[in-house]
Amino acid sequence: MTPVVAELTGTALLVILGDGVVANVLLHKTKGNNGGLIAITFGWAIAVFLGVYVASAGGSDAHLNPAVTLAMASIGKMPWSVVPGYLGGQMLGAMIGAFVVWLSYRQHFNATDDAAAKLGVFCTSPAISKPADNIISEVVGTFILVFGVLFITKSQSSLGALDALPVALLVLGIGLGLGGPTGYAINPARDLGPRIMHAILPIKNKGGSDWSYSWIPVIGPIIGGILAALVWQAVY
Repeated sequence: MTPVVAELTGTALLVILGDGVVANVLLHKTKGNNGGLIAITFGWAIAVFLGVYVASAGGSDAHLNPAVTLAMASIGKMPWSVVPGYLGGQMLGAMIGAFVVWLSYRQHFNATDDAAAKLGVFCTSPAISKPADNIISEVVGTFILVFGVLFITKSQSSLGALDALPVALLVLGIGLGLGGPTGYAINPARDLGPRIMHAILPIKNKGGSDWSYSWIPVIGPIIGGILAALVWQAVY
């Protein structure tokens, strides 16, 4: 498996389980309807564990996230020449993952009248729409993610199959502690790829894809990731 295919595969698995748990909680007539934020945060943590583990075993650095890739390249931890392949694999993987979630929950999308809930399966939205504050929320969440990942990968002893567990627990903590304002996208591909799929898939009464907000979960994580990498480089 090439690194690009590994990133694609890992990101697809990340979104299948991550968006899948959101679908299970938000859509009508599912077994997990109204499961709440705790179910979503734990589901996303497990999604990160599987995605990172598979991508790492497949031969990539298991970023699964353009913000992480750009942060690593910005401090010389990976060559810029491989960045486009990583970003392309992550975006395509996220789109494939979103398609699989829609396919799996198609009848529940049809049974749900709330257009906002349908969109929420695919991408994030702010609890209170204030662009400057929403960007700050995404910057802070992604800063914690990248800063934590850099220390984890620097100091981590081999855990075998559990190598991905510290990163999954980090994402769980970010979701529980910082996920309230914007839904903690902290990953441009995870948000933009599924948002594109929401726009093009034949979902009954789906409403708009909220493109006016879409730039925030892209720009915020990129800023936060690069800032974290630069601070880590300065202090470590």
